[in-house]
Amino acid sequence: MKLHPFKLERYFAKYEFSAKYLLCSSDCDGLLMSDLIGMEDAETRKMWNMLALGYTESLGYPALREEIAHLYSGISVENILEVVPEEGIFLALHAILEKDDHVICMFPGYQSLYEVAHGLGATVTKWYPDESKEWQFDMEFLKKNCTNKTKLLIINFPHNPTGYLASKNEFEEIITFAKEHNLYILSDEMYRFLEYDAHNRLPSACEVYEKAVSLFGMSKTFGMAGVRTGWVITKDTELYKTMATFKDYTTICSSAPSEILSLIALRNRKTIISRHLKRIQRNLLLLDIFFEKYKDLFSWVRPKAGTIAFPVLKNGKSAAEFCDEVVRNTSILLLPSNIYDYDDKHFRIGFGRENMPEVLEKLDMYLQKI
Repeated sequence: MKLHPFKLERYFAKYEFSAKYLLCSSDCDGLLMSDLIGMEDAETRKMWNMLALGYTESLGYPALREEIAHLYSGISVENILEVVPEEGIFLALHAILEKDDHVICMFPGYQSLYEVAHGLGATVTKWYPDESKEWQFDMEFLKKNCTNKTKLLIINFPHNPTGYLASKNEFEEIITFAKEHNLYILSDEMYRFLEYDAHNRLPSACEVYEKAVSLFGMSKTFGMAGVRTGWVITKDTELYKTMATFKDYTTICSSAPSEILSLIALRNRKTIISRHLKRIQRNLLLLDIFFEKYKDLFSWVRPKAGTIAFPVLKNGKSAAEFCDEVVRNTSILLLPSNIYDYDDKHFRIGFGRENMPEVLEKLDMYLQKI
């Protein structure tokens, strides 16, 4: 399998640790080890202190999988496979797809979701949202583009990079369509629980459809990208076995310390998520003011969930050039839309970090100068 370079990761490799300020990060602030360890209970303290750094169980640490199951309705430990998040995409796509299969994938999005499918010999049709309708994905597109070779539908809510969150009726319509056409679903749910209104939270695809695979993990919502812990969930027994077998050729098993740290975090999820949402809401109010101030230069659709948005430049300037000028003159990193192979008008802005007010002020000062 041959894959094109991962543009987003190559871009971050160039700038992430050289730019002073990251204003495009998609995750929440990384938890401090001292803060997380301070949340341990008697059981997890003993687990941590007695931890042996040997191999772990390939399917994932049983106690962690049990805690993950508490995030879902109607999901058991037997449905959960612990993975590195990126690995979960590889496992699911390898388990589902064969050469010449057809895939419909929401776009723009995380490159692995469609690039790996391409690498496996599948044909991918990109499902674009309508910015004029607040980044809504039109169901008519599915009806027009689904063929007898269509095998998989790849969805992503909350959506990266627009922050779009489908209504419950829209989501139900997508699930119903997949059932009627006997399609598999790969559902990227990495920003789940970061809905600004919890009443708008969608069911996990794995809860409502047997042929769905849901992807989630500790990176975005919990601010623990460094532990590299995630999971894929499906009720399809054969698909689960295929993914678990394929994992023997990828990571084999997970990191022992990461599993205990993830368990501690999940047992304290309400505290952690509440803290992140409070910061996100504060930062969104500042962005409301910023984009109103610069409404002649930018336009944005205010996101409904997550930590990122996808504003557009209104002056006709190349987004790639604009972002390059910003990072060279201010050491503030934004992410141009050409990294998504989308267009050259938009850029990704992130607001899950504590220092965003400081960084936004510096960007404001730079824009005033030019």
